[in-house]
Amino acid sequence: MGAFQTRLAAHIAEVVIDRPPVNALNSEEWHALATEIDRLGDAPEVRAIVLRAEGRGFCAGVDIKELDRHPERIVAVNAGNYATFRAIHRCPVPVIVAVHGYVLGGGIGMTGAADIVVASRCASFALPEVDRGAMGGGAHLQRLFPVQKVRYLFFTGEAISAPEAERYGFIERLVEKHELAATAREIAERIAAKSPAMIRIAKEALNGIEDGNLEDKYRWEQGFTLQAYTSPDSAETRRAFVEKRDATF
Repeated sequence: MGAFQTRLAAHIAEVVIDRPPVNALNSEEWHALATEIDRLGDAPEVRAIVLRAEGRGFCAGVDIKELDRHPERIVAVNAGNYATFRAIHRCPVPVIVAVHGYVLGGGIGMTGAADIVVASRCASFALPEVDRGAMGGGAHLQRLFPVQKVRYLFFTGEAISAPEAERYGFIERLVEKHELAATAREIAERIAAKSPAMIRIAKEALNGIEDGNLEDKYRWEQGFTLQAYTSPDSAETRRAFVEKRDATF
């Protein structure tokens, strides 16, 4: 069994991340997820995609333990993140992300890249990149929160709960956890009932009128991730995370 499973019914593809214990994906799994979303977006029978997860939380980002053991894989991880977020954002059909529990790092990237966000009341959002010796994700966080809130969250690494985050406007529906999958599917069904040709045109048109280029902005950030990884502080953050202790600088 891989890190995710796909189900297709009534023109709706449901991609379910299930990679215990915390849905943190390794370099190969990020690439596989990107490939799957690209495949679904190109399939004429698919009219909408729901991306959600099983377990305690939506996604804890990258597999820090993999990078602690193989720091040279940072390039592969970066490429996998980029490919996944691009696949969601540039997908020819709408992508609805349904989140619960922790939404961290790469989880923020997927959420920020999505067209529509449904959240459980138990969800919380954080981008602890500074505490992991990395960079990236700010461009996607900025699709969810205004500039100063993004900087506060990025600099502090603090989490914000879904009920508090709702006031910033990016959460389409805030529901109980047991209602999450059904709510996301109900929205997908409304989209799937419309002309698939018109929806695909609309998705491309809406992407074209966004301010700036999301992929270019994220690529700029990723250059700083590579710069950060050359610092001893970056290695210390990963080692401290693996050893479950506070980092020392």
